Amino acid sequence: MLSPVPLSSHKSHGSLEHKQLEDMGSVAAFMNLLLCAMPLISGANPELISVPSVVNGIKGKPLYVAVEKNFNEEGAQFQGTWFQLSPNPSHLVTFDNNKVIHDMVLRETLEHITPPNISLNFTSLDEADEGDYQLKINIILNGQTESETVIKNVKITVNVPLSIPVVEKSHKGTLVEDQDNVTLTCTVEKGTNPKFDWFRNNYVINPSKRHAFLQDNSILQINPVKKEDIGAYSCAVHNPISHYQSEDMELSVFYGPYNLEVNCEQSLKIGEVFTVNKGEMVFFDCLADSNPPNTCVWISRNDNSTEVLMTGPRFELASHTLGHATNFLCRAFNNVTNKQDETHFTIVVANLGKERENLVQEETAVSSLAVIAVFSLLIIVCMLIVLFWKSCHPSKAFMKIYSRPIPEQKGLHRSGHEDATEDFGIYEFVSIPGKMESREASCRSLTRLDSARDLHTTIYDVIKHVPETPTLSLMK
Repeated sequence: MLSPVPLSSHKSHGSLEHKQLEDMGSVAAFMNLLLCAMPLISGANPELISVPSVVNGIKGKPLYVAVEKNFNEEGAQFQGTWFQLSPNPSHLVTFDNNKVIHDMVLRETLEHITPPNISLNFTSLDEADEGDYQLKINIILNGQTESETVIKNVKITVNVPLSIPVVEKSHKGTLVEDQDNVTLTCTVEKGTNPKFDWFRNNYVINPSKRHAFLQDNSILQINPVKKEDIGAYSCAVHNPISHYQSEDMELSVFYGPYNLEVNCEQSLKIGEVFTVNKGEMVFFDCLADSNPPNTCVWISRNDNSTEVLMTGPRFELASHTLGHATNFLCRAFNNVTNKQDETHFTIVVANLGKERENLVQEETAVSSLAVIAVFSLLIIVCMLIVLFWKSCHPSKAFMKIYSRPIPEQKGLHRSGHEDATEDFGIYEFVSIPGKMESREASCRSLTRLDSARDLHTTIYDVIKHVPETPTLSLMK
């Protein structure tokens, strides 16, 4: 039987539904607000018209400047104009939803705009077409009464593909370090708007105190030239539609002398002192970093005088003609750079023949003995390891220990007093003749653990008599 619902319950139910409707309305309003704010939150482009800021074209080729409309064209009205702002301001075309009006002068250059497509289209670019352009358009969207004005600017470049550049050197003669300068020019026969970059050994050259760039980097000046300027030079050119690099041009510079030193393979050298063996012919070489090679002069020095001995890169000397210690110098002169350098050294004569040979032999013997000792030690260690392995059999011992049953392993170490109640009873020892061998075989594992035990002993059987109860046996 159904009971009637109280009136208060109807009121509470109605108020609950009303509250739910209010909450749903609030949620809907919040969602609409969120949807309206989504373009701003997500970073979407709210612009109605999109036009590229720069368009690169090729001379004599068609060019299409695309215009994208970011609004619903259905029911919308628009009217706009294309202008050329520079170099000569002019009106190009006016359009709306249905028709277009071109400038009569530009009919041969510009194709007709067919609304709703309002993109700018050139049939054949000319150098006069390069410049800044502007699109101005008024838009009335569907359902709106007021128009929105959009202005977009675009830069159009007219380019000619570049030819392969060529590097030319101003100085045709020999370049001398610290005396001459050189100018390198990067020449391009065809192309427009070239940009230049210079390289030495494929590394970019940056401006410095000695490196200067002129005429939009098409000219490189080096003043003065140095040894480090030697290398392969090239230039690269590029414009918005092409990129090329020239062939390498080698630049050579005369320099030096640098790092002058004297060497002798037949002597012992310590610093600037050469010790030579008495009675031998010795040869000294005067070496320096120089281009072209140096002219070397060998000079003997005394306290008050000098004497030119010979000219050339190698100095030959008979040691028996010298005293105990004699001072010399080698002077290197570059005939092109007009620079010179000299180094001083002293020659000492001594009996080094047998001593030097003995020293070399001793060093060789010591090194040989060291090698023999190391190999002998390794062989001895290996032999000891093999002998230990064969005599002790460590692997077999471990295998026997770990292969025994657990009760047998534990039984070897039991003292017989772990539990006194189990040992309670009467024991009888009975000798069993004739079972010696079998007993020995069964007890070998125990006898190996106790070397003091004699295997040739009498074997007994132990018989345990357990009384029925301990108390009764004691009473008897």
